Amino acid sequence: MSWVSDYKYTWFQKLAVNVIRCGPLPYHIGFVMDGNRRYATSQQIRKIDGHAKGFDKLADCLRWCLDVGIREVTTFAFSIENFKRSEEEVSGLMDLAREKFSKLLQELPKLHEHGVRIRVIGNIGLLPDDLQKLIAQTMLETENNNNLFLNVAFSYTSRDEITQAVQDVLTHGDGLLEGDISERLIEECLYSRHSPQPDLLFRTSGETRISDFLMWQLNSTILYFTKIFWPQLTIWEFLSGIFCYQRDSLNMKSFRSYERLEKIAVARNSGFYTERVQNFLQCLDTYRRNALLKWSTAQ
Repeated sequence: MSWVSDYKYTWFQKLAVNVIRCGPLPYHIGFVMDGNRRYATSQQIRKIDGHAKGFDKLADCLRWCLDVGIREVTTFAFSIENFKRSEEEVSGLMDLAREKFSKLLQELPKLHEHGVRIRVIGNIGLLPDDLQKLIAQTMLETENNNNLFLNVAFSYTSRDEITQAVQDVLTHGDGLLEGDISERLIEECLYSRHSPQPDLLFRTSGETRISDFLMWQLNSTILYFTKIFWPQLTIWEFLSGIFCYQRDSLNMKSFRSYERLEKIAVARNSGFYTERVQNFLQCLDTYRRNALLKWSTAQ
């Protein structure tokens, strides 16, 4: 199954997509893909097959996002807490990840055609060496694409993300002064450093928890919860989530994420950050990319 499916729309679905596109669209959507295991139980199939069905649904969802006009997607694929599950399930999930990232590398021409950039956010160092290599190769191979950004939160929790951000300041911030340490600086050190905050968070399976996902980034995000399991997600439920965003964002008179991106870009280019902070952030980007290069060439 491809990472971006060739979803076939009915004429009525095409009409609905075109109608939704007439309203304000979220720039960035987060998905908590919950319910794969419960779906497997309901269908009397193996848990790992439920997770595989969940990946297939992600491929459909990316197709819908591309066609609606969503520019960035962040999906919660594997929590650090999931390492506490049974050895059989964790091993199966690692094998599934190997299969899917290997498949992704085989279909790079399609990803380049659609302009999809893959960024894995999370503590990659906790993963098996061969999976680290596949992830690093994927990120480096797609780093110049800019039509749709797919952030896969893998080996991730928000608490770990914030902890790693503080550690990066301590490790790489020798040239910083006390006055340079701020909320904005910590935000620039998160895994999501180059992404705007999500406009819409979409969670399936009936749970109404955040589950340690993008806790720093969700301060002004519209939340949409649905009771269906992730593998059962339909385009109608997806469009309902977009409509919920359109309704609530208009009521709140909130501005769209591309405007926030422009403001961030202006701030970065107008001397908002001191030279010390700019040097630190450049050093951090270089360090993280060098880590990818190291993993991608590991034997």
